Amino acid sequence: MTSYRLGLVLVITSTVAWSTAGLFTRMIHLDAWTMLAWRGLFGAVSLALLIAAIERRNFLASFRRMGWPGLAFALVSAAGMVFFITSLRHTTVAHNAVIYATVPFIAAGLGVLFLGEKPPKSALAASLFALIGVAVMVGLSVEGGLLGDLLAVAMTVCVALMMVIARRWRDIPTMPAACLSALVSGLFCWPLGDPMAVTGGELWLLAAFGAVNSALGLALFTVGARLLPAIETALIGALDAPLAPLWVWLFFHETPSRATLAGGLIVFAAVMAHIVAGARRSVASPQPI
Repeated sequence: MTSYRLGLVLVITSTVAWSTAGLFTRMIHLDAWTMLAWRGLFGAVSLALLIAAIERRNFLASFRRMGWPGLAFALVSAAGMVFFITSLRHTTVAHNAVIYATVPFIAAGLGVLFLGEKPPKSALAASLFALIGVAVMVGLSVEGGLLGDLLAVAMTVCVALMMVIARRWRDIPTMPAACLSALVSGLFCWPLGDPMAVTGGELWLLAAFGAVNSALGLALFTVGARLLPAIETALIGALDAPLAPLWVWLFFHETPSRATLAGGLIVFAAVMAHIVAGARRSVASPQPI
């Protein structure tokens, strides 16, 4: 498997894991701070166990190797988590997802500015169509809320920064950075909520939320983002736009508006077209790991 294809698999899988955030948010009837506190701590524990299984005696050494780039990645990621879940309490899952779909443009700009990357034409074209899809969903539908949308924009900027950091400093120990990110977000939110008031059933859901959405999503993303250009990582992440409302619709019958559905289909088609084009380039000029 080439590094490009591996990056595709990892980032796509991480996007599927992240797209479940809206579903878990609807399933867990707690305030945002309590939910974030437990999500972060369960995510950190899940990642720590995985790191311990892989590194064994080098467990602590792997955290010391992060350096300031790893610390920056963890802090930006933690801020993005807080913005992300909080926005879901103030806007619809669909709006949150489609605003995130604009991340290719932010990542492309940061990639050019800090990394000197020249995005492929297919990525730029797909990003343009993704933006059109977002405009249709946000501009023509009556869903959403201003505060939630603004928080979603802040989250999107954080994710774009994470992509650039992971691409620029590829030797960052990705798992420890993701673990620290989850821990920081959990500890920050702990005193702002009421974590000790949760029930046993809610605790199981929070554990699944942390393991799937936080640990799995972050772990796969941090590894996959090192193998793809920032704009391509961001573009694949735009698949969250059609996937997130899909889970909520399947389980809670929260039906998006026609404008939201139309925009989501445009985003999905743009991302799929770019993935196919990227796969063809990879076959033509493979770069083994």
